[in-house]
Amino acid sequence: MKMVLKSPEEYLESIKRPVNLYMFGEKIKDFWNHPVISPSINSVKKIYELAQIDEYKDLLTATSHLTGETINRFTHIHQSVDDLIKKVKMQRLMGQKTACCFQRCVGFDTANALYSVTYEMDKEYGTNYHERFKKYWIEVQNQDLTVDGAMTDTKGDRSKRPNKQTDPDAFLHIVDENDDGIIVRGAKIHQTGFLNSHRAIIMPTLSLRPGEEEYAVSFGVDTNEKGITLIYGRQSCDTRKMEKGKLDIGNYKYGGQEIFVIFEDVFIPNDRIFMKREIKFSGELVNRFAGFHRQSYGGCKVGVGDVLIGATSLISEYNGVEKASHIQDKLVEMVHLNETLYSCGIACSSLGFQREAGNYEMDMLLANVCKQNVTRFPYEIGRLAEDIAGGIICTLPSEADFNSEVVGSLLKKYLSTCNEVSVEDRYKVLRFIENLTMGVASVSYRTESMHGAGSPQAQRIMIRRQANFESKKKLIKEILDIKVF
Repeated sequence: MKMVLKSPEEYLESIKRPVNLYMFGEKIKDFWNHPVISPSINSVKKIYELAQIDEYKDLLTATSHLTGETINRFTHIHQSVDDLIKKVKMQRLMGQKTACCFQRCVGFDTANALYSVTYEMDKEYGTNYHERFKKYWIEVQNQDLTVDGAMTDTKGDRSKRPNKQTDPDAFLHIVDENDDGIIVRGAKIHQTGFLNSHRAIIMPTLSLRPGEEEYAVSFGVDTNEKGITLIYGRQSCDTRKMEKGKLDIGNYKYGGQEIFVIFEDVFIPNDRIFMKREIKFSGELVNRFAGFHRQSYGGCKVGVGDVLIGATSLISEYNGVEKASHIQDKLVEMVHLNETLYSCGIACSSLGFQREAGNYEMDMLLANVCKQNVTRFPYEIGRLAEDIAGGIICTLPSEADFNSEVVGSLLKKYLSTCNEVSVEDRYKVLRFIENLTMGVASVSYRTESMHGAGSPQAQRIMIRRQANFESKKKLIKEILDIKVF
């Protein structure tokens, strides 16, 4: 079979295009060379790199049911339970290789949700969204494009519905249309990897009601489309990447990325529109995307957790305390929590089922349980990492001091621990733990664990809907011979 896979170098060249991007109050040109941005590009490049290596092809590639070609799994539409399981395993692998968010999951999950929802819309309304989306997605597969998914609106006054807002643009919506397409206005925030993506698929942010039809819209768009303005999200310690040296960065090779995306009367042609005013299906699209993305967290966050556990174990050796029983017990607890997250990701995949459209979907209840655990366990894993590493992760002097001709030798003298341990290596690991628990990487590990794919209450709502309390009450009634009505 023909392989339609980009190399890392081809990917990098393909995103070198003009965009309307701002950071720190200035317009950014040639963003791919910016020191704050380039680590996030490296994370996406790693996906393209591993897909070319035989050892990883089983996880990183798949056979397209649309074309029969070998494609990157991040562009695949799940065709079996095995695909769902391999997705989680792949995401854990990518977390292990980058120790951060690798930015390609959101569009992957969006496509799989939209595939079945468009099919069901067509069945009910006689529209042609499904065939339109398949044609669009074949282009994505054949060009091995990175696609983002954009759901979260700014929401304005949270006590008011979209159509009751003082500013109607608080939720992205249709403002005009003609025979050729629609014009949209609004903003999408917390957009992971939008700048590093070739395209994005926009979705509603919540289940919509009659009178809110203009907000029920989903479409594909190029990330550098006319009328789109990008503002780079600020992260803790981000300007360290602009300083001389790299030790203070922590994870200096890889990084995540969040973008504030503003749509100012952006034209969307008909062939890229996948939902237009079908409010009945807006909630289904939101729920299915959320389910797929909550499944994802049972893989990606676990892979990053693996690296943090490794760093914590290593620093215990560098500090000479690796044999202490309480250190060993805390490391075991970190592993226990991490593997519990993974177990849920695998479990919801193993109980997957086939939608009428033919693609496979994870078990919704267990996917939400998975993400509910993710809102808690990474915080405890991070706390234990900080406990074992010691307070020095937040008091360590700068790399400039470490390399100073005046005080550098003093720092190296007093930062020395075991004879066989390099002082610089200990410094690197301490900075890495700081970065992952408190710095830039903490955004894509800890904070995103809380709010990504919906904050904790969103999962609890879905768990309540999926819990089937009536069947559970029937169980006890049968045991106690209580009449079942």
